[in-house]
Amino acid sequence: MNPDLSLPPVAAPYQLPFHYGALHQIGLDYLTDPGPARKLLAERHPALTLAEFDGRACLTLNYQLYFAQYAGGGGVTQEIEVSLVAYPTAQADRLAGLSYRQYAHGLDQTKLLGIARLHVLCDNPIAIEAGTKLFGEPKYPAAFEVTMPSLNGPAGETWAIRCATPEGAPLLSFTAALDGLPHTPVNSAPVTGYGTDQIGRALAGPMNVYHPYRYVELDEDTTGRVGLSVHDPASEVGADLTELLGSAPAVAAWSYQSAPVGAHNHPYYLRG
Repeated sequence: MNPDLSLPPVAAPYQLPFHYGALHQIGLDYLTDPGPARKLLAERHPALTLAEFDGRACLTLNYQLYFAQYAGGGGVTQEIEVSLVAYPTAQADRLAGLSYRQYAHGLDQTKLLGIARLHVLCDNPIAIEAGTKLFGEPKYPAAFEVTMPSLNGPAGETWAIRCATPEGAPLLSFTAALDGLPHTPVNSAPVTGYGTDQIGRALAGPMNVYHPYRYVELDEDTTGRVGLSVHDPASEVGADLTELLGSAPAVAAWSYQSAPVGAHNHPYYLRG
Protein backbone atom coordinates (compact mmCIF):
# COMPACT_ATOMS: atom_id res chain seq x y z
CA MET A 1 0.00 0.00 0.00
CA ASN A 2 1.35 3.41 -0.97
CA PRO A 3 0.59 6.01 1.76
CA ASP A 4 1.58 8.81 -0.61
CA LEU A 5 -1.06 7.87 -3.19
CA SER A 6 -4.39 9.44 -2.27
CA LEU A 7 -7.77 8.76 -3.79
CA PRO A 8 -9.19 11.32 -6.23
CA PRO A 9 -11.41 13.86 -4.44
CA VAL A 10 -15.17 13.56 -4.73
CA ALA A 11 -16.51 16.88 -5.96
CA ALA A 12 -19.45 18.32 -4.00
CA PRO A 13 -22.37 17.70 -3.97
CA TYR A 14 -21.71 14.17 -5.29
CA GLN A 15 -21.02 11.07 -3.24
CA LEU A 16 -19.75 7.65 -4.25
CA PRO A 17 -20.53 4.94 -5.03
CA PHE A 18 -23.28 6.01 -7.41
CA HIS A 19 -26.16 3.54 -7.10
CA TYR A 20 -28.28 2.63 -10.12
CA GLY A 21 -31.96 2.01 -9.47
CA ALA A 22 -32.39 0.32 -12.85
CA LEU A 23 -30.15 -0.24 -15.86
CA HIS A 24 -30.83 -1.22 -19.48
CA GLN A 25 -27.78 -1.64 -21.67
CA ILE A 26 -26.81 -2.86 -25.15
CA GLY A 27 -23.20 -3.09 -26.28
CA LEU A 28 -21.43 -3.91 -29.55
CA ASP A 29 -17.82 -5.07 -29.99
CA TYR A 30 -15.67 -4.72 -33.12
CA LEU A 31 -12.19 -6.15 -33.75
CA THR A 32 -10.30 -3.58 -35.80
CA ASP A 33 -6.92 -2.44 -37.13
CA PRO A 34 -4.77 -1.59 -34.07
CA GLY A 35 -2.78 1.17 -35.82
CA PRO A 36 -5.33 4.01 -35.66
CA ALA A 37 -6.56 2.77 -32.26
CA ARG A 38 -3.06 2.81 -30.78
CA LYS A 39 -2.45 6.35 -32.03
CA LEU A 40 -5.77 7.70 -30.72
CA LEU A 41 -5.33 6.05 -27.34
CA ALA A 42 -1.87 7.60 -26.95
CA GLU A 43 -3.39 11.03 -27.57
CA ARG A 44 -6.39 10.66 -25.24
CA HIS A 45 -5.10 8.35 -22.48
CA PRO A 46 -1.29 8.29 -22.47
CA ALA A 47 -1.05 6.13 -19.33
CA LEU A 48 -2.82 3.24 -21.10
CA THR A 49 -1.77 0.60 -23.62
CA LEU A 50 -4.10 -0.78 -26.25
CA ALA A 51 -5.22 -4.38 -25.65
CA GLU A 52 -4.73 -6.58 -28.70
CA PHE A 53 -6.53 -9.83 -29.37
CA ASP A 54 -4.80 -11.90 -32.05
CA GLY A 55 -3.37 -8.65 -33.42
CA ARG A 56 -6.68 -6.73 -33.40
CA ALA A 57 -7.95 -3.85 -31.27
CA CYS A 58 -11.38 -4.01 -29.66
CA LEU A 59 -13.60 -0.99 -30.28
CA THR A 60 -16.65 -1.19 -28.08
CA LEU A 61 -19.71 1.03 -27.78
CA ASN A 62 -22.62 0.73 -25.44
CA TYR A 63 -25.92 2.49 -24.87
CA GLN A 64 -27.28 2.85 -21.34
CA LEU A 65 -30.67 3.87 -20.00
CA TYR A 66 -30.57 4.14 -16.24
CA PHE A 67 -32.64 5.40 -13.33
CA ALA A 68 -31.32 6.76 -10.04
CA GLN A 69 -33.24 7.71 -6.92
CA TYR A 70 -32.15 10.74 -4.91
CA ALA A 71 -33.31 12.37 -1.70
CA GLY A 72 -35.30 14.88 -3.74
CA GLY A 73 -36.78 12.48 -6.32
CA GLY A 74 -35.60 10.52 -9.34
CA GLY A 75 -33.58 11.03 -12.49
CA VAL A 76 -33.41 9.21 -15.83
CA THR A 77 -30.28 9.28 -18.02
CA GLN A 78 -29.37 7.98 -21.47
CA GLU A 79 -25.83 7.80 -22.82
CA ILE A 80 -23.54 6.11 -25.33
CA GLU A 81 -19.93 5.28 -24.50
CA VAL A 82 -17.45 4.82 -27.36
CA SER A 83 -14.30 3.16 -26.04
CA LEU A 84 -11.21 1.09 -26.76
CA VAL A 85 -10.28 -1.88 -24.59
CA ALA A 86 -6.99 -1.01 -22.88
CA TYR A 87 -4.96 -1.51 -19.71
CA PRO A 88 -2.55 0.53 -17.56
CA THR A 89 0.92 0.36 -19.11
CA ALA A 90 2.58 0.19 -15.69
CA GLN A 91 0.68 -3.01 -14.82
CA ALA A 92 1.15 -4.95 -18.05
CA ASP A 93 3.03 -7.72 -16.21
CA ARG A 94 -0.13 -8.67 -14.29
CA LEU A 95 -2.15 -9.56 -17.39
CA ALA A 96 -2.57 -13.04 -18.79
CA GLY A 97 -2.63 -13.49 -22.56
CA LEU A 98 -6.34 -13.74 -23.41
CA SER A 99 -8.25 -14.19 -26.63
CA TYR A 100 -11.10 -11.78 -27.34
CA ARG A 101 -13.61 -14.52 -26.53
CA GLN A 102 -11.98 -15.17 -23.16
CA TYR A 103 -11.98 -11.44 -22.40
CA ALA A 104 -15.64 -11.10 -23.40
CA HIS A 105 -16.57 -13.98 -21.10
CA GLY A 106 -14.97 -12.22 -18.11
CA LEU A 107 -11.81 -14.32 -17.69
CA ASP A 108 -9.62 -11.30 -16.90
CA GLN A 109 -9.74 -11.60 -13.12
CA THR A 110 -7.49 -8.56 -12.64
CA LYS A 111 -10.11 -6.35 -14.31
CA LEU A 112 -7.25 -4.30 -15.75
CA LEU A 113 -8.65 -4.84 -19.24
CA GLY A 114 -11.11 -1.97 -19.19
CA ILE A 115 -12.78 0.57 -21.43
CA ALA A 116 -10.77 3.68 -22.28
CA ARG A 117 -13.52 6.15 -23.08
CA LEU A 118 -13.11 8.24 -26.22
CA HIS A 119 -16.59 9.77 -26.28
CA VAL A 120 -19.53 9.70 -23.88
CA LEU A 121 -22.70 11.26 -25.30
CA CYS A 122 -25.34 11.95 -22.66
CA ASP A 123 -28.73 13.63 -22.29
CA ASN A 124 -28.54 14.54 -18.59
CA PRO A 125 -26.62 17.69 -17.56
CA ILE A 126 -26.05 16.41 -14.01
CA ALA A 127 -24.63 13.11 -15.30
CA ILE A 128 -22.37 15.02 -17.71
CA GLU A 129 -20.97 17.13 -14.89
CA ALA A 130 -20.57 14.15 -12.54
CA GLY A 131 -18.91 11.94 -15.16
CA THR A 132 -16.48 14.69 -16.10
CA LYS A 133 -15.56 15.74 -12.56
CA LEU A 134 -15.53 12.34 -10.86
CA PHE A 135 -14.26 9.97 -13.54
CA GLY A 136 -12.47 12.09 -16.14
CA GLU A 137 -14.96 11.10 -18.84
CA PRO A 138 -15.01 12.98 -22.17
CA LYS A 139 -18.74 13.56 -21.74
CA TYR A 140 -20.94 16.00 -23.64
CA PRO A 141 -24.61 16.62 -24.53
CA ALA A 142 -26.67 14.51 -26.95
CA ALA A 143 -30.27 13.45 -27.57
CA PHE A 144 -31.68 9.97 -28.13
CA GLU A 145 -34.55 8.11 -29.76
CA VAL A 146 -34.73 4.48 -28.73
CA THR A 147 -36.56 1.24 -29.43
CA MET A 148 -35.68 -1.56 -27.02
CA PRO A 149 -36.98 -4.87 -25.65
CA SER A 150 -39.60 -4.39 -22.97
CA LEU A 151 -41.89 -6.61 -20.91
CA ASN A 152 -44.54 -3.98 -21.63
CA GLY A 153 -44.41 -4.98 -25.30
CA PRO A 154 -44.31 -5.43 -28.12
CA ALA A 155 -42.50 -8.76 -27.90
CA GLY A 156 -39.01 -9.00 -29.39
CA GLU A 157 -35.28 -8.65 -28.76
CA THR A 158 -34.45 -5.80 -31.15
CA TRP A 159 -32.66 -2.63 -30.12
CA ALA A 160 -32.55 0.53 -32.24
CA ILE A 161 -30.57 3.48 -30.88
CA ARG A 162 -30.46 6.88 -32.59
CA CYS A 163 -28.16 9.59 -31.24
CA ALA A 164 -28.24 13.26 -32.27
CA THR A 165 -26.98 16.63 -31.13
CA PRO A 166 -29.20 18.46 -28.61
CA GLU A 167 -30.49 20.47 -31.61
CA GLY A 168 -31.56 17.27 -33.40
CA ALA A 169 -28.79 16.83 -36.01
CA PRO A 170 -28.15 13.06 -36.43
CA LEU A 171 -24.75 11.81 -35.24
CA LEU A 172 -24.91 8.01 -35.26
CA SER A 173 -27.32 5.11 -34.95
CA PHE A 174 -27.15 1.38 -34.50
CA THR A 175 -29.46 -1.62 -34.46
CA ALA A 176 -29.14 -5.07 -32.94
CA ALA A 177 -31.82 -7.57 -34.00
CA LEU A 178 -31.07 -10.32 -31.50
CA ASP A 179 -34.39 -12.16 -31.82
CA GLY A 180 -33.88 -15.92 -31.82
CA LEU A 181 -30.08 -15.81 -31.48
CA PRO A 182 -28.49 -18.03 -28.82
CA HIS A 183 -26.95 -16.19 -25.91
CA THR A 184 -24.61 -17.03 -23.05
CA PRO A 185 -24.61 -15.54 -19.53
CA VAL A 186 -21.19 -13.97 -18.92
CA ASN A 187 -19.76 -12.61 -15.69
CA SER A 188 -17.73 -9.73 -17.12
CA ALA A 189 -18.43 -7.16 -14.37
CA PRO A 190 -17.04 -5.19 -12.69
CA VAL A 191 -16.08 -3.29 -15.82
CA THR A 192 -13.20 -0.88 -15.27
CA GLY A 193 -13.77 2.47 -16.96
CA TYR A 194 -10.67 4.56 -17.65
CA GLY A 195 -10.57 8.34 -17.90
CA THR A 196 -8.03 11.14 -17.90
CA ASP A 197 -8.77 14.29 -15.93
CA GLN A 198 -8.15 17.87 -17.03
CA ILE A 199 -4.59 17.94 -15.70
CA GLY A 200 -3.62 14.61 -17.24
CA ARG A 201 -4.04 12.22 -14.32
CA ALA A 202 -5.30 8.74 -15.26
CA LEU A 203 -8.39 7.51 -13.40
CA ALA A 204 -9.90 4.03 -13.08
CA GLY A 205 -13.44 3.45 -11.85
CA PRO A 206 -15.03 -0.04 -11.66
CA MET A 207 -18.76 -0.44 -12.35
CA ASN A 208 -20.53 -3.41 -10.80
CA VAL A 209 -23.58 -5.01 -12.41
CA TYR A 210 -25.22 -7.50 -10.06
CA HIS A 211 -26.30 -10.02 -12.69
CA PRO A 212 -24.64 -11.70 -15.70
CA TYR A 213 -24.73 -10.00 -19.08
CA ARG A 214 -26.34 -11.75 -22.06
CA TYR A 215 -23.55 -12.30 -24.59
CA VAL A 216 -24.38 -13.01 -28.25
CA GLU A 217 -21.47 -14.14 -30.40
CA LEU A 218 -21.82 -13.14 -34.05
CA ASP A 219 -20.45 -14.97 -37.08
CA GLU A 220 -20.63 -14.61 -40.88
CA ASP A 221 -24.27 -15.69 -40.84
CA THR A 222 -25.43 -13.42 -38.02
CA THR A 223 -23.21 -10.32 -38.08
CA GLY A 224 -25.73 -8.72 -40.45
CA ARG A 225 -28.17 -8.62 -37.54
CA VAL A 226 -26.14 -5.66 -36.22
CA GLY A 227 -25.72 -2.37 -38.07
CA LEU A 228 -23.92 0.86 -37.18
CA SER A 229 -24.26 4.08 -39.18
CA VAL A 230 -22.26 7.30 -38.82
CA HIS A 231 -24.52 10.15 -39.97
CA ASP A 232 -22.06 12.99 -39.42
CA PRO A 233 -18.49 11.88 -40.20
CA ALA A 234 -17.31 15.47 -39.66
CA SER A 235 -18.30 15.40 -35.97
CA GLU A 236 -15.69 14.37 -33.39
CA VAL A 237 -17.36 11.08 -32.60
CA GLY A 238 -18.14 10.45 -36.28
CA ALA A 239 -14.56 11.08 -37.36
CA ASP A 240 -13.16 8.73 -34.72
CA LEU A 241 -15.65 5.97 -35.49
CA THR A 242 -14.99 6.23 -39.21
CA GLU A 243 -11.22 6.00 -38.72
CA LEU A 244 -11.32 3.22 -36.15
CA LEU A 245 -14.00 0.99 -37.64
CA GLY A 246 -13.03 0.80 -41.28
CA SER A 247 -15.13 -2.05 -42.66
CA ALA A 248 -14.91 -4.27 -39.58
CA PRO A 249 -18.10 -6.20 -38.75
CA ALA A 250 -19.46 -6.56 -35.24
CA VAL A 251 -18.19 -9.71 -33.53
CA ALA A 252 -20.52 -9.67 -30.53
CA ALA A 253 -23.44 -7.96 -28.83
CA TRP A 254 -24.06 -7.94 -25.11
CA SER A 255 -26.98 -6.68 -23.10
CA TYR A 256 -28.37 -6.26 -19.63
CA GLN A 257 -31.85 -5.32 -18.47
CA SER A 258 -32.86 -4.81 -14.88
CA ALA A 259 -35.56 -7.13 -13.61
CA PRO A 260 -38.93 -5.52 -12.82
CA VAL A 261 -39.63 -4.91 -9.14
CA GLY A 262 -43.42 -4.97 -9.37
CA ALA A 263 -46.37 -5.28 -11.73
CA HIS A 264 -49.75 -3.57 -11.93
CA ASN A 265 -52.09 -6.37 -12.96
CA HIS A 266 -55.13 -6.60 -15.24
CA PRO A 267 -58.28 -5.17 -13.59
CA TYR A 268 -61.40 -7.22 -13.13
CA TYR A 269 -65.11 -6.32 -12.83
CA LEU A 270 -66.80 -6.31 -9.45
CA ARG A 271 -70.27 -7.77 -9.10
CA GLY A 272 -72.94 -5.19 -8.53
